[in-house]
Amino acid sequence: MKCINCGTDNKLKDRTANQGRCLKCNHTFAFEPTNMSNIKITDPFFAKAIADITANNTLFFTPKQLLYFLDNRLRSKSFPKFSWLFLYVFLNFFTFFLIIGPLVVNIVFILIFLKRTNSVKLNNKVRKQNARNLQVIGGIILVIGISLSLASNSFSFFTIVVILGMLPIYLGTRQLGRIGFLTQEFLFPESQLKDLLDRWQQINGSILKILPAPNQENTPATVNPDVTAYSFDRLVVCDSAAIAQLLIANNFHFENNCAILSITGYPQSIFDTTMQMLRRNPDLKVYAVHDCNPRGIGLVHRLRTNASWFLNSEIAIIDIGLTPRQIIATKRGMFIQCSPESAQAAKELPEEIRQSLSTEELAWLESGKFVELESFTPQRLIKVVQKGIAGSRDIETDDSNLLLVGDRGSDMYVVQSFG
Repeated sequence: MKCINCGTDNKLKDRTANQGRCLKCNHTFAFEPTNMSNIKITDPFFAKAIADITANNTLFFTPKQLLYFLDNRLRSKSFPKFSWLFLYVFLNFFTFFLIIGPLVVNIVFILIFLKRTNSVKLNNKVRKQNARNLQVIGGIILVIGISLSLASNSFSFFTIVVILGMLPIYLGTRQLGRIGFLTQEFLFPESQLKDLLDRWQQINGSILKILPAPNQENTPATVNPDVTAYSFDRLVVCDSAAIAQLLIANNFHFENNCAILSITGYPQSIFDTTMQMLRRNPDLKVYAVHDCNPRGIGLVHRLRTNASWFLNSEIAIIDIGLTPRQIIATKRGMFIQCSPESAQAAKELPEEIRQSLSTEELAWLESGKFVELESFTPQRLIKVVQKGIAGSRDIETDDSNLLLVGDRGSDMYVVQSFG
């Protein structure tokens, strides 16, 4: 493992002999992968993950975003793409003269890859690779098997080869079409990430771009009267304080000339003042950004029906997402989770919200599936919200990516693609 301080490569025996320190510069290694059970993390791996998620130390991120980021990296790293091919060819050749040897070998490989395409411990990229491996096996069986059957002039052998070859091709093609809708589970819990972060910062100092829990400060801040006379044309409302804090920390409000609040009232110190400023603008547009779960799906409804927000107002509310419609339509896989609690909450959604969802969307939610915004990196999340705002600046004429939901008078729109 290379030392992140001086770049010296230290073998296990060197690290052990030097009490977990670098032989050259004596810098302490934060992690020893050989002592880890469920995951294997090295110092260079962790350092690169932090550099990548912060876009080279330019963006703030939440601990849970790092959890998703590390989880995805570990899944991709743990699966070799082509090492199976040599073993597959060798076993088929080795068992060729046995009566059913090649048949057993191919069935075993097909079952292994099929199981991996459904594994909750693999990410979508790796699951797709396993689906393609099924197609490759089917192609090999057809090419070699048909040639042998023609050489032996055996129709029964030809029939078996065609069936056995088409089966993995069919299974692989089917799995490629549904992998984006399969659920995943974390490789390690959030509590373990806290231990990793504590250890890393103990050895290497504080991570400057990691955000703490949002500060629920209730004391009103003093705002200059000249500032309160101004208003915003746009408001971004998040369903969680963590996402609102993330956008604010990364100066999204300055760069996009908008106010940012959470439905929970974050930031509390300026919430009331900001709302007073916003209500003075009759041309205000409100952008809802939320998780794709029953609570998040209800964000727009709360904005429209809560007196603390925009009850009896004719302002336009644009749902940027994340919605089941966007997940179902996307060609890129997302980190989809599932829980009985989410399924129950979906079944208890108010009728007004249910009417705004399609049958397919309701079925998706009621199956217990959900996606969190923190599964996206800061860079991608910022770009998606920027694109959602930019694509809806002129609702009346540029509605190519907007879908009007409900009555025209409600002025509620849904962005049809999440980025």
